[in-house]
Parts: sequence; C-alpha cells; structure tokens
Amino acid sequence: MYIAKLIRQAKKPVLLFFIFMGLGSTASFAYENNGLTKKALKPFKHLSKESATCASCHRNEHRSIYQQWGRSKHFGANVGCYECHKADASDPDAIRHKGFQIAVIVSPKDCAQCHSTEVEQFSKSHHAKAAEILGSLDNVLAEVVEGAMVFHGQSPVAVNGCWQCHGSKVKVLPNGDLDPTTWPNTGIGRINPDGSKGACTACHQRHEFSMKQARRPESCGKCHLGPDHPQKEIYEESKHGINFYANVDRMNLESAKWVAGEDYDAAPTCATCHMSATIELPITHDVGDRISWTLRPAISQKIDAKAIKMGKEVKPWLSRRNDMKTVCSSCHSSKMIENFYEQFDSLVNLYNNKFAKPGASIMAALKEEKMITKVPFDEAIEWTWFFLWHHEGRRARHGAAMQAPDYVQWHGMYEVAHRFYIEMVPEIKEIIEKAEKKGNHKGAERVRKLLDEILNRDEHKWFLGKMDKKTAAKRKAARTNFNKRYIQE
Repeated sequence: MYIAKLIRQAKKPVLLFFIFMGLGSTASFAYENNGLTKKALKPFKHLSKESATCASCHRNEHRSIYQQWGRSKHFGANVGCYECHKADASDPDAIRHKGFQIAVIVSPKDCAQCHSTEVEQFSKSHHAKAAEILGSLDNVLAEVVEGAMVFHGQSPVAVNGCWQCHGSKVKVLPNGDLDPTTWPNTGIGRINPDGSKGACTACHQRHEFSMKQARRPESCGKCHLGPDHPQKEIYEESKHGINFYANVDRMNLESAKWVAGEDYDAAPTCATCHMSATIELPITHDVGDRISWTLRPAISQKIDAKAIKMGKEVKPWLSRRNDMKTVCSSCHSSKMIENFYEQFDSLVNLYNNKFAKPGASIMAALKEEKMITKVPFDEAIEWTWFFLWHHEGRRARHGAAMQAPDYVQWHGMYEVAHRFYIEMVPEIKEIIEKAEKKGNHKGAERVRKLLDEILNRDEHKWFLGKMDKKTAAKRKAARTNFNKRYIQE
C-alpha cells in the first residue's frame, strides 16, 4: 500500500524505473575471486512505511536529495531515509521530526547495521584517527598563528579548514541543535555524538553513495592536495593519472566487483591501490593496509615502527608492501615492481639521511640549549624547518611513491636543498652568534660543532668547497661537454 502510494506520487520517470527495479530485486549476487567470495547484501522486500512517509515529503522539499536517493543502490534495495536516520530517544543527537525519532548525522555505527565489515576495517585505519590533531603543529597554526578563538570559542580557520578534512568532535547544543562550529562536517575522522569515529560520506557522497564517484581520484582530492600533501596533483602528473583521464571511458567504474586486471586495465586510481580488490586481494577500507612507509612526519619511518616501539602487534610493513606489490602485478612484471620499490626507497632514505635527520638533530639541540624559545613559529628557523619537511619534503617523498618526477625534483628535493643550504644554515649561524653574545658559550659551541660535522659529511662537502678532486673533475668534464652542446646555459 505504501509503495503504491509512493509510485503514484513519483513524478520523475527515472524514479518510477528505479522503484520497479527495487521491487524486483530480491536475490543477492556473488562473485568468486580466486577463493575470495564477495556477497551483496539482500535488499528489503518492501520500502518501509516510515521511509515512504519521509519520501512523500522530501520529494518536494529536497528534490535533489530525492533524485540522488532514487539513483542509488539503496533505493534499489528498498533502503530509505528512516533505515539510515532512525534514532533512539536516548541518543545525544536525537530529535523529534514529523512524528519520528531521527538523527541528522548518519554515523559509521549506523552504517554498520548493514556494512559491518567495512566499518570494522575503517575503524582500524589512520583515517579514523584523523581528528586527533589537537596537539599538532598544523593545529597550532590554525588556532593560534593564523586564527583566533573568535567563533563561539573556536578558530574559523580550523572550523572551515582543518576540520573539514580531518573531522572534529560534533557537539550537540542543550536545545538539541548541532553546534555550528562542528556541523556541517564530513571530515574523514569526525567524532560523532554516538562515539563512533569517521564519516562514510567523506568518500561516499550522500545520498547517491555512488561507487563510480568514490573510485575516481577527485574523491580523495578533497583532502589530498595542496602544498603539503599534493597526492591528487601528483597522481595527475604520473603515467597512471595520464592514462586514467585518457581512458576513463574504459575504466568500468560502475562494475559491482571492480577487480584490477579483470574488470579494467587502463590505469589504477587511488582506490585501486589502497582499497579495491585484485584477483588475489579482497577489498579493504583500511587505507594503510598496503602502505609500507609513513611519509607524513619529518623523518620517514616504516609504517609499523611506532607500534613496535609501543609494544603493539600490527601488520608488518613488509606484508603490507607485498600486498601492494600484488596490486601492481595486475599490470606490471615482478622485476619492474622490484626496481620501482628500490628507486622509491632510495629517495626516501636520501631525504632522511641528508636533510631530515640532520635538520631534526639541529632543531632539537637549539631547543635543548635554549637558543630558541619553546613557543612554536615565533622564530624564522621554525618556519624554515616546517617548510622543509612538512611541505617540500613531503612533496618529494610522495612524488617518488606515486611516480611524479616533477614533484620529486622541482617541487620537492630542489626546494628542500634550497631551504636547507640557503635559509636554514645561515639562520643557524646567526642563532649561534646571538647565543655567543648572550654568554651561552656552551650551547653555541655544541650547535656549531654539530653543524660543522653535518656540513663536512660527504653529501654536504660541496657546500664548503671541499668536493673531492675526482668528483670535481668529473663534474667539470660533464659541464664542459654540456656547454659544447649549447651556446649558453
């Protein structure tokens, strides 16, 4: 009866089609994937009377939402508004709406009613912890340096910027409204009123929840772009990105199973490498499950290094890498994959050993000897160091990870080197001189010796004019030959 009423009210032909398709879709489907079986959830036989009531109103009040739902797999499975938004009166964010108890926020806990495996995997991921940034330097910038706590006790920079990607704790006001400093928010690590972490809608945009949209690189590009982590731009420069955009019509993005090398072979997307199924691997919603390095901090570490130090057992970095190699093997030979990882590791190790570890040791010594203050970002060298690792160093490392040569070189290591030699070294020398004048001879001497030791290492000696004769002769010969080929440099 309720379905008949809904059909009578539906004015758009596309929705009539989906209604009949939903009524006829009662069997689950499955595919075999090298011993791995993926089963779709069985749809409800009928749209609930509660959801039918919701739809009868929202089709006029919010036509775009109604149409998006009408194109979704939820519609075809008779999953409606109420199945996702229903709430108990005891829920912190529960409100009474048109005779129903509902919550505006649909949290992972709600999604887990049907998608328990995906929510469990996500909850273990780094994405779920993304809101835990309050002690980070990024947060200091947004709340103190760039901003001020002038928007109901919060910084507009953090509310409109950081939290929209990282997420924040969503607060419910005494009258039941959602605090405007924390809502709207689809940050990937959002802390919901029910205590769950995450926002499925960060990737699966409501209310269509399109797999096609979630599989495209633009979905990840909402957060993974910009000067400090330009993965989307890096992807677009890579051969993978070039091939994706050239052959997007062959990507089969709406495939139910979407197995690399089986359903498509033109190019991988972010989802392919970090989440999606291969002939040998199942889908995962733990985006770090196949990552072997963490490239986020000043000094790169293997992904399991921190857990090992804390005595925790996690999936080893080598196992994660082997899984990623399995993804690569959908298109590439084993030798090509092995050589790629050797190239990638060499860049990360170079960055770590030549710039990151020396820079970090000097910054630590400056603080220990009280040659710089404890206040973050109040001195030039703190900005210099932050740019070096947080922006330029990340770009170089991520560029190598995703095969974008321009980000490795000109947006990456070139700028790292310039920042280190032309800005950081002179600033360190100036700080040493100031310390001497203030009578901090012990501190000045310690930092001077440390800087001298670093600059006299083989990889830095060129800066002091101490390049060994054999290498200098080789460089001179190469330059002479170059000049012969060109009128001028």
